[in-house]
Amino acid sequence: MALVLLTIALLGPALTFHDPHDIGFTPLSGPSAQHWLGVNDGGMDIGAELLYGLRNTLWFGLLGGTAALLLGIFVGLSSAWYGGWYDRFFMRMGDVLLAIPVVMPLILVAVLLRPSPEVIALLLALFSWPTTAKGLRAQALAVRNRAHVRAAQRMGAGGRYIITRHLLPELFPLYPTGWVTKIRMAIFMEASLAFLGLFSPERKSLGVMIRDAIEFYYLDLWWHWLLPPVFCLTLMLMSLTFIAIGLEQTFDPRLKDG
Repeated sequence: MALVLLTIALLGPALTFHDPHDIGFTPLSGPSAQHWLGVNDGGMDIGAELLYGLRNTLWFGLLGGTAALLLGIFVGLSSAWYGGWYDRFFMRMGDVLLAIPVVMPLILVAVLLRPSPEVIALLLALFSWPTTAKGLRAQALAVRNRAHVRAAQRMGAGGRYIITRHLLPELFPLYPTGWVTKIRMAIFMEASLAFLGLFSPERKSLGVMIRDAIEFYYLDLWWHWLLPPVFCLTLMLMSLTFIAIGLEQTFDPRLKDG
């Protein structure tokens, strides 16, 4: 199902004849042959909004999730290898970031600076790496004491070589689960921020569609305006959750040992 949604998001512009910003249609009209999901209060085709919104939400999730994973890998592996003040600094920083409700600084930045969604996704990654880093650090501490790693160190291998040639590939089974989990978190965060109106009103998003549709809950529009974005968002989050569970059971050596 996640692949279906991803395919729809990638092919979005090719699957609709309408511009999602075109306001030239009859407002609040129901589904028809020309507008499969009807037209919203601004005279825009809801189907086109859904396709572009799905694309933007997924892009935000992929960018934020990937950046958070890469930061977590870098901090986790380097902290495990170098230890000392370097390890303590990043682990204490991680503790502080974990204590901060990430949505609060994102709201402040979005309101005061009005950055692009890509900047907010990267900012979200800056607050989201600690869980990945701490988990990878714990596993990397076990790997660094193995005989072949110690042998490489005694033969003169530097920290960068050991991290990239030993720690990084040997902990690969943990990356897919972390990646999917971070994408899921970023998608939910994007929908929440869009629902709060913290992105540009011209940017299509599932969260924006849900917010706009709720304002007309008293009309008989919910099933073709509110339901599609709610259904897509729920399906996307559920799919990613099941993928993360499946990847964890397949790749995580800790579960295999159990």
